[in-house]
Amino acid sequence: MTTPIPVTLLTGFLGSGKTTVLNHLLKRLPLTAVVMNEFGEVGLDHQLLEETRGPLALLFGGCVCCQIQGALAPTLKNLWMGRDKGDLPRYERLIIETTGIADPAPIIATLIQDRWLAARHQLDGIVTTVDAAFGLCQLEAHKEARKQVAVADRLLLTKTDLADVTTIDRLKARLIELNPAAPILTVLDGQVDPAAILGAERRAIPAEARQWLAAERYPSAGRPVLGGRTVAVAAGHTDNIRAFSLSFDQPLDGQAVSAALEMLTAFRPTHLLRMKAILNLVGESRPVVLHGVQHVLYPPSHLEHWPDEDHRSRFVFIVNDLDEAFIAKLLSDFTQAAGQH
Repeated sequence: MTTPIPVTLLTGFLGSGKTTVLNHLLKRLPLTAVVMNEFGEVGLDHQLLEETRGPLALLFGGCVCCQIQGALAPTLKNLWMGRDKGDLPRYERLIIETTGIADPAPIIATLIQDRWLAARHQLDGIVTTVDAAFGLCQLEAHKEARKQVAVADRLLLTKTDLADVTTIDRLKARLIELNPAAPILTVLDGQVDPAAILGAERRAIPAEARQWLAAERYPSAGRPVLGGRTVAVAAGHTDNIRAFSLSFDQPLDGQAVSAALEMLTAFRPTHLLRMKAILNLVGESRPVVLHGVQHVLYPPSHLEHWPDEDHRSRFVFIVNDLDEAFIAKLLSDFTQAAGQH
């Protein structure tokens, strides 16, 4: 049986220090392949890499959109087959560094929806670099920067030596507002402990599942909806990105939940930035883990046992211009309808 290669997606806005972080990681990680998505017809970022013992592949075109998404799958397949045949070094990890204006969702979709790739690769986590000096302005001016933060498992705060304490504190508050669950790590000169950012998507260990969901970090408005189910809502902002959680006391119907989420991703794919859930489903003796980024829903997985004494179904959402009451009603309507049959 093939052991999947862990894949880290390294993203962040223009000039936020991704390549500096990558240089540091490559010095400390086992043999690692790198795929870089560069802007324009002539790539330059790869020339800044100081050490590339593993294979390096370049994708051109500026953003990871349809044309680049089409190129990513064969690139990863060629790397894996070269590794398997011995034509390339037998790398143990893969890092995909996006250009600064990229939307990470198409990469995630490629890794999950291409069955050949999914059998041989496993997304290990999404890491986003944020410039401490200019991050606030970039977040307010560019939706791409906000989306990169919203989908992250880890946030790396770079160039803190170039920003004052007040600016850094304001930026951290904004990052927490956009993504309450992602740890914020301060990085100087790209130096970060690989152990702090790798394995961010290890959901199979119950002790880490609660930390992965981190529902308690989502600010609570404390207002009940739908017969006692609670919605926790982050403070609103002018760009309408909000974070909130939903909990359901009674076990849910798995097919109904899937149908509701599939409808949500089909009709509002760009509005759902991030979704995580640990669910108590009818007929399941073990908790079920769900995860989604925009229109991409990961295959469900099971935990061996509950991470704590709370056996409620718990969702956390980060959305853009989408009302939390709409999602709550959608899930409630589908699950209640399923319960009547």
